[in-house]
Amino acid sequence: MPQYFYRAMDAGGQISPGNMDAANEPDLELRLHRMGLDLIDCRVSRAKVVALKRVITRRDLINFCFHMEQLTGAGVPILEGLNDLRESIDHPRFREMITGLIENIEGGQQLSAALAAYPEVFDLTFTSLITAGEQSGKLAEVFKNLSESLKWQDELASQTKKIVMYPAAVGVFVTAVTFFLMIYLVPQLTSFVKNMGNTLPLHTKALIFVSNIFINYWYLLVAVPLIAFFAGRAWLARSEQARYAADGFKLRIWMIGPVLHKIILARFATFFAMMYGSGITILECIRLSEGIVGNRVIAAGLRRAGQLISEGQGITAAFQNTGIFPPLVIRMLKVGETTGALDGALRNVSYFYNREVKEMIEKVQAMIEPAMTVILGVMVGWIMLSVMGPIYDTISKIRT
Repeated sequence: MPQYFYRAMDAGGQISPGNMDAANEPDLELRLHRMGLDLIDCRVSRAKVVALKRVITRRDLINFCFHMEQLTGAGVPILEGLNDLRESIDHPRFREMITGLIENIEGGQQLSAALAAYPEVFDLTFTSLITAGEQSGKLAEVFKNLSESLKWQDELASQTKKIVMYPAAVGVFVTAVTFFLMIYLVPQLTSFVKNMGNTLPLHTKALIFVSNIFINYWYLLVAVPLIAFFAGRAWLARSEQARYAADGFKLRIWMIGPVLHKIILARFATFFAMMYGSGITILECIRLSEGIVGNRVIAAGLRRAGQLISEGQGITAAFQNTGIFPPLVIRMLKVGETTGALDGALRNVSYFYNREVKEMIEKVQAMIEPAMTVILGVMVGWIMLSVMGPIYDTISKIRT
């Protein structure tokens, strides 16, 4: 299907340029008319210029789920709800996608099948939950759960950025200060100390040696980490074994690893509970969870648990035999399996880990700031001691 670049006019007379896939010009005109736009002119482009389209973000999906929850809960038909949503948003790409959903549903497809036509926006878990909601008649409840889950993911992403961005920013600052001290400040101070003619202590010689490395090989100090970073990314892109090892290493990093592990477990528990509560079978929940956790080590553990369950083991025993789930998860799975309320037990796990993740992120941030301050203080102290020590010795000799 070719892509058209077009100019169209809305009801208020405002001209809106954009691009859209269509079978031909009449099809393009019909699609734009359904979006409340009148075609002015267009031209065909065979290239898929995705960059010209605004990306559909998680916030857009939250609004979509909230809107559909309200309308389906009130008994409004799906097509009318999608038409109302299309008229209320100003996101060109999103309006185009909703137009496609309307066309697919008018063509006889279920909502889940129409959503599956846009895998870059609605992943397999999303469409599976909608399918379960259609089969159980609880579509409004599924949209509500999806909306809450997406809000939780948004908050979790924000928390994860905090634990990564703050140390990275402070690390860049400390590195910049180190380069300034070693390349500009230290040579001026050490040249003065050398001219005094005294025998230099070992720590002063060490400072001069390190400063000379920064002065003479600064380009290597900058280039080697960058080369190592891009070489590591290329290696990870080519080797599945390397990606598996890297994911395992992430879980063992001091301070960050335990937080990441709990974030993954909270994500798993949240989605597993939501899927199971929507009527999806346990084995299907496990299969879909493999793509949710975002870590190959945890995903491999889930795959093993699924195999053990399919061979006849109980849920608790299967998860316990994988060796990657902590006692809390195993205990709650046992309670849920015994009482028949597995989704409720996993929601408790999610609540517990969400709270613990927030506390751990706050603790890590509280520890990083003084740690960086100490590192910078030790560096400045070393420089001052290496420079001021010989000067003090010279002054002491002059007095005697």
